[in-house]
Amino acid sequence: MEARHVAALLNFAATLDSRVRRIMATNEQAAATIRAWAQALADIPAVAEAAGWDASRAVRRYYEQRNGDRSAQFRAIEPADLLAAWAPHLAELMNRHSDPLPSADPDNPAAWRAELLGTRAAVATGNSAPSTHRQLSSAPHPALEARLATIGSPIPPEARQMLIPFRRMKAQREAAVAAGQADPLSVPCPVDWCRAEKGKPCRYRRMTPDGVATSNARRQKVHPSRVDAARAALEGVAA
Repeated sequence: MEARHVAALLNFAATLDSRVRRIMATNEQAAATIRAWAQALADIPAVAEAAGWDASRAVRRYYEQRNGDRSAQFRAIEPADLLAAWAPHLAELMNRHSDPLPSADPDNPAAWRAELLGTRAAVATGNSAPSTHRQLSSAPHPALEARLATIGSPIPPEARQMLIPFRRMKAQREAAVAAGQADPLSVPCPVDWCRAEKGKPCRYRRMTPDGVATSNARRQKVHPSRVDAARAALEGVAA
């Protein structure tokens, strides 16, 4: 904050607190006060729209909130109060900042580091808004939405064919739906000793002669009764 900014800020504070006017009663007192404030607040911006900061608003908040701070009832605002307001604001800015990828050659560590530190310094001084490009957006990019609308899936057809040996159950379900048949995993399995939930594969189950299950394993195919149940459900919806 420069001396001219401090002068304007003190003039604003004087409209809220007559004690500020008294410490700047003479030109000598005013000049000394402005110099001291400018030195103390050298690293704080007067106004930083990109950072959502305005020192005059911090001054106003100091007097609006002073009922919760009894010490403020007995003294005028000081540089320390602005420092105390800027510190959490700066911390919040830096917490939201994600370092953008520098455009410098990564084989030039000095240039890479200088650009990285430069972007951080710009945010820390309020000259630049935090870079939040790594945050998840609320919706896919329009170009991605158009692609998905065209191919119907984020997985290209060629890649889908290559994955069939590794996802046989998924491939069977997709083939059934493409052929207008029922997805067998769209309903729970009705087999008593399987009872796979909707969307879960059917399972083998090993039983002792006493009827106690000792182990189970995933089946590559669903139980036929489950296929019949899915078909009946699909026909019921179609009807």
